[in-house]
Amino acid sequence: MKNKLLRITFVVTLLQLSGCASLGVNPWERDLLAKDEMMLDADSIDVGLDEHIYFSKEATSGGRAFGGGGCGCN
Repeated sequence: MKNKLLRITFVVTLLQLSGCASLGVNPWERDLLAKDEMMLDADSIDVGLDEHIYFSKEATSGGRAFGGGGCGCN
């Protein structure tokens, strides 16, 4: 029983260690990730419009990723 448990533990550990063997982007995949559609902000018109809305509502510029208002009401 103990020998079987040891084998199962060894197999599970081996599988967990091999799960992170291929992290990162391979050179042949970089052309797909460099396309304009893969950018976080692919459409510059939408980005400009969103920044204008945030500026108008929050009375601040930049820092779109953070919550809170310019008036301190949050």
